[in-house]
Amino acid sequence: MPEKLRARRDKFKTAAAKATAPKEAGQKKPLFGGGRVSRVAKTQFSVQFATLQEAGLPVLRSLKILEGQMPPGRFKSVLQAVSEDVEGGSPLSESLAKHPKVFDGLYVNVVRAGEAGGMLTEVFLRLADFMERSDKLSRRVKGALAYPVFVMAFAAAVVAFIMIVVIPQFEEIFAGLGEDLPKPTRFLIDFSKGIATYWYLWLLLPFAIVGIWRFIRKGDKGRLITDRWILRLPLIGGLVKKTQVARFSRTLGTLSTSGVPLLESLEIVRGTSTNAILRNTVDKVRESVSEGEAIAQPLGESGIFDDMVVNMVDVGEETGELDKMLMKVADRYDDEVDTTVTAMISILEPLLIVIMGIIVGFIVIALFMPLLELQGKMR
Repeated sequence: MPEKLRARRDKFKTAAAKATAPKEAGQKKPLFGGGRVSRVAKTQFSVQFATLQEAGLPVLRSLKILEGQMPPGRFKSVLQAVSEDVEGGSPLSESLAKHPKVFDGLYVNVVRAGEAGGMLTEVFLRLADFMERSDKLSRRVKGALAYPVFVMAFAAAVVAFIMIVVIPQFEEIFAGLGEDLPKPTRFLIDFSKGIATYWYLWLLLPFAIVGIWRFIRKGDKGRLITDRWILRLPLIGGLVKKTQVARFSRTLGTLSTSGVPLLESLEIVRGTSTNAILRNTVDKVRESVSEGEAIAQPLGESGIFDDMVVNMVDVGEETGELDKMLMKVADRYDDEVDTTVTAMISILEPLLIVIMGIIVGFIVIALFMPLLELQGKMR
């Protein structure tokens, strides 16, 4: 076993030992047997299966053990069905392929390649490593986006409270003055009335925006336009681009390392991609490979992959170590994503504070302008 995989195996060994331990008799069962199978559960299963295979247990026996220690739920039912298929003589990859919502094309093809090469232990460790890193990257990006969304939602709630509760009280005071109100104050009062009167429209606004966004992205052309627009956004665009490069490189590198043919690997990568521009790029790469040409040139023309990535891929093709180069690119861009997320948060924090300060400052000035004008007249 390669040293890198051995290190991954040692890292996961403790978690696998705990997970394969017998369940306590008093352990609570979930109320429902269905539900979604999480990436964490599949990662844990992959580690456990690799550990059992390394111990020399047959595939069917390993599946039975993991099925027995799995808590009731959808994953347990799937493993039971897979065990029955394997017991009936079906290959493991073919049995997994019957459950595409749990085991996607990447998972099935890597297992198929491991069966053909007699490397089930190695490929399951690679799958565990791939899913663990992908999940970490996804959590990092979602965590970075969650902070500004939460702050903006909280700020919107505070402003709504001021508009609905505080502003009407000042309006009564201003009405008793009998003076013409300054334009900022009049605008603020009219805006407050609009929110109080049509509050239900403001509540429906976020849902309307999400619905319109999804409607636009239903078609291929709309998805292509919106994805191109996202990539051009400041801060967000760079983060999305680096995330896509890291995911593409790690997925293709994992498939290539496991022995999956390149054309088949590219088809799987295309199916797992969420960006229309990247999918179009993968289509061009597949055409290039099918014609016997290199894959570096289509990557360079996409606008997503920078010169460093293109050159590393080009060198990997020339030296026959494309899989290693792709994994190096993935590791580098994982670090780039972490750096970008940290920088984005450090910029967004003061930016949101400034925006909130401007809004609150405008409200305060607009409310006190009539009082200041009245005081000036009295003097």
